[in-house]
Parts: sequence; structure tokens; C-alpha cells
Amino acid sequence: MSARATFTRMDDSTQADWALIMPEAMKMARGLPDRVLAHLQLLDGDFGGFPIDRLSHCLQSATLAHRDGRDEEYVVCALLHDIGDTLGTYNHPDIAAAILKPFVSEANHWMVQHHGIFQGYNFFHHIGLDRHMRDQFKDHPHYAHTATFVERYDNPAFDAQAEILPLSFFEPMVRRVMASPRQSVYKAALDK
Repeated sequence: MSARATFTRMDDSTQADWALIMPEAMKMARGLPDRVLAHLQLLDGDFGGFPIDRLSHCLQSATLAHRDGRDEEYVVCALLHDIGDTLGTYNHPDIAAAILKPFVSEANHWMVQHHGIFQGYNFFHHIGLDRHMRDQFKDHPHYAHTATFVERYDNPAFDAQAEILPLSFFEPMVRRVMASPRQSVYKAALDK
């Protein structure tokens, strides 16, 4: 067992405590891709009434983005855009966006965070919601970026006959994208 800090209140912690904590934090950080991939696999077999299960939908979205020549960061966003379905039944885009935020551009983060409202254009009218809800963002700089994601990669990714690349194909991409955060309140401490 590793040595542990002994404080009972954070404001009583010392530099020596943090010398014990930071290596453990780094081990935890290095394991993030493993935990994300394991969580994504929870979507396997979860159809929720859809034509394909949620994992296949995520893989199909990523496959479409990859085959369309999108960069790895974008492909990983396509892969993980619905990872929040299991924990955020009422706000799944926020969960996915929070996971990706330290590692992706502002445009891709915004795209993942808002894809649910943009996808709503295709079905909200069937469930008593305003399909034009996305129009509240029509002047936002990432509106077109997000509309394109939904139209090309999220919306058509429910085809049970489509060829889907396996998760193992995308795993190295996830590891590369999540190797080092671009932005985080902890980045300066992690870069030491």
C-alpha cells in the first residue's frame, strides 16, 4: 500500500502531503483512457428502442467521421459523444463534453455539448418539443460545425447494415487525444 497523507481538512494539508498525493494523481490520470473505454463499452447491447445499440451508434458515428477524413480529435469526439447516456439520462451531452473538455478544441467541445439540441431538429417534433430549438444558437460561431456533425455523423449513424469499425480501431486515437490535457486548472502542476 502506498503512503497516504494524514490531514483531515484540506487547509491543513502540507507540501509533504501533496508530494504523496501527486504521484497517485498522475497514475489515476494515466488510467483515464482505460476508464473511458470501459465506460463506453457499457453501451454495448443497450438498444433503448433504437435500431442499433448505443455502442454501435457511437462506433458508426466515429467510423463515418474517420472515413470522411476528420482528424483524430474530431473522430474521438464522434466516438464519445453519447458516452454520457448511462449516467446523464437527462443531460448526456454535458457528461460527454465534460469528459472531453480538457483534451479538445473549443469548437469540438461546444459541438459535443450541444449535439443533443441539434439532433433534436430530426425528432423533437415527434415527442412534443420544438425541433427548431437549435435556432437559439444560430449566431454562435460553432453553429455550423455542430450542425455538420449531426447531419453527417450523428444523424445517419443508426444503420444496422452499415460497416462499423471496431472499438479496437479507435482505442489508440482515444489514448493519443487523452494523453495530455490542453486546458485544465491542474495543467501547470501536472506539467512539472
